[in-house]
Amino acid sequence: MDKELWKKSVEFHGHECPGLAMGFKACEAAMEKMGITFSKDEEVVCVTENDACGVDAIQVITGCTFGKGNLMYKATGKMAFSFFSRTSGESLRMIVKPFKGEMDRAQRQQYILSSPVDEVFNFSKPSFGLPEKARLFNTVVCEICGEGAPEHKIRINDGKRVCLDCFKDYSRGW
Repeated sequence: MDKELWKKSVEFHGHECPGLAMGFKACEAAMEKMGITFSKDEEVVCVTENDACGVDAIQVITGCTFGKGNLMYKATGKMAFSFFSRTSGESLRMIVKPFKGEMDRAQRQQYILSSPVDEVFNFSKPSFGLPEKARLFNTVVCEICGEGAPEHKIRINDGKRVCLDCFKDYSRGW
């Protein structure tokens, strides 16, 4: 375990916890199995299926961030992470295995940090392909609230270009 990276992750997140340890361990697994390093641009992409503590470690260790466009959120709620290397073409999905036995938070965190990655995660190929690189979009001003939004988030309502907040969806069932 790289204690300096753990310390940086804890400093960024604000405290130690089992969730941060899961993200830390996911990065360790991706580095071990795929040879990834810190992503200065979009060389490495991570699709996280949760918005929990572990995502902070992903950002610190891999350089995958929402702002850079190489960290994406797929809201399944699962403690799963898919990593892609644009350089090698490799991809890997990992999901935390169910824990055996009772553990308090400190024991769980220690178990995660000290166990081999194959004991913590099940590994497979992601069921989806490498997401495209981040794109820049023109800003369109909403004709209702006057706020700008990227053009791919604009809808048409009653002939007006509107943002998602002002959009009145129409649905009659399924």
